[in-house]
Amino acid sequence: MAETPNRENAKSPTAEMPAADKPKLLRDTDDDARALARKLLGDARHMALAVIDAETGFPAASRVLTGIDADGVPVILVSGLAGHTKALDSDPRCSLLAGETGKGDPLAHPRIMAQCLAQRITRDSEDYERIRKIFIARHHKAKLYVDFPDFRFYRLVPQSALLNGGFGRAFALSASELLAENRGKGEK
Repeated sequence: MAETPNRENAKSPTAEMPAADKPKLLRDTDDDARALARKLLGDARHMALAVIDAETGFPAASRVLTGIDADGVPVILVSGLAGHTKALDSDPRCSLLAGETGKGDPLAHPRIMAQCLAQRITRDSEDYERIRKIFIARHHKAKLYVDFPDFRFYRLVPQSALLNGGFGRAFALSASELLAENRGKGEK
């Protein structure tokens, strides 16, 4: 029987190389990379949401509709009945994956993975009405269920992100690099 990989027995192929000989996997983050990262997050009408399942501890992924708050933070509207909502209530750590594929190799198209912390927005908070308007402006059909009692908004505040801009174009971004230009602009 094959050994199950885990952190203790997994070795990187470059683990024993001197630092000077290791290939540089990430490029220095530049203005073009920051602009592409913001565009991918800002233009996405839906994203993959990854959470830690509250019952099993396993990673779980789902597709969610997204909006962008005034400061550039992604926003989701989810039902309290959904497994990913229960996971966010149990552990606010999550990831978003955005990027659309086109013709040809899907891995040749830009995509971004943002590691986030979920902040639940209560209906009585000062942010709720602003986020509700932003979300409905992007997703008109959400008007049908946004006011159901089990539905709630979360701001998914990026902590860091990895951008793959296409073959050989990988970048790491901090939260401030990812959100800086979006502050104060709100939804398109």
